[in-house]
Amino acid sequence: MKTRITELFGIRHPIIQGGMHYVGFAELAAAVSNAGGLGIITGLTQKTPELLAREIARCREMTDQPIGVNLTFLPTFSKPPYPEYIAALIEGGVRIVETAGRSPEEHMPALKAAGVKVIHKCTSVRHALKAERIGCDAVSVDGFECGGHPGEDDVPNMILLPRAADELRIPFVASGGMADGRSLVAALALGAEGMNMGTRFIATQEAPVHENVKRAIVAASELDTRLVMRGLRNTERVLNNKGVEELLAIERAKGTDLQISDIHDQVAGIYPRVMIEGDVDAGAFSCGMVAGLIHDVPTVQELVDRIMAEAHGLIAARLAGMLETA
Repeated sequence: MKTRITELFGIRHPIIQGGMHYVGFAELAAAVSNAGGLGIITGLTQKTPELLAREIARCREMTDQPIGVNLTFLPTFSKPPYPEYIAALIEGGVRIVETAGRSPEEHMPALKAAGVKVIHKCTSVRHALKAERIGCDAVSVDGFECGGHPGEDDVPNMILLPRAADELRIPFVASGGMADGRSLVAALALGAEGMNMGTRFIATQEAPVHENVKRAIVAASELDTRLVMRGLRNTERVLNNKGVEELLAIERAKGTDLQISDIHDQVAGIYPRVMIEGDVDAGAFSCGMVAGLIHDVPTVQELVDRIMAEAHGLIAARLAGMLETA
């Protein structure tokens, strides 16, 4: 399938594996790229730029296809050394970066000088337009259904994607609720040039996370996610569990007086406990409503092949068959 996104990134299929904390390691990124999509290493999961350089090199041993690196710009007391992370990925030959969180504007000169293509994750049209203005090559438009941080506007993809199509000149992919060929065809119909999947890729054989996590996602329905930290305007969609129920109880009790320190035990340091140790009741970890569409744990190759076969079938058979002929 040929779209503006496949042309931009030099990939066979318009499917991107978004950056995910403690998920986006070399094994998964390489598997997605080998399957014809775009695999992405999560930069800040690597504690130092030197470790990121090693992870990129490890990924290069597994694939000769394009790969990307995710850099999330977060408001923190201890700012990561972003210029050093950028230098590491450039020296590692990476020429695609997925940015998220705050605007990457400060770092665009260094990225563009090295010929890096930038795709920025956005949860609103206004943020997408700013990304376009500062020189991003593409954006990932994340609807309210998405796992992780859906923003504060609560706009689902049935509205957000066509709104983005109406406003943007640069290509964009749909993110949030993406799982199969139906998702891809719907995204294309709404104006996107492809799709970004996160939660769906966690439930694959190559995803280097504990089997308990994969089983929890397969067992979940679309009703099993919760929105946390809304009162802090740092909303995150997470899979419900005992730790999340405790977090929500604290939020209800504190009301408008809630501080991040009140829920420290339910959000800080959770990802290694969940993804590596398999404690799926530890606390808040990102999961999209798309869990309701995930029923198996295939290989990445099987998943991508299935998505593309279903998409081609929908376009060439079902939709084409609905057209009236003279």
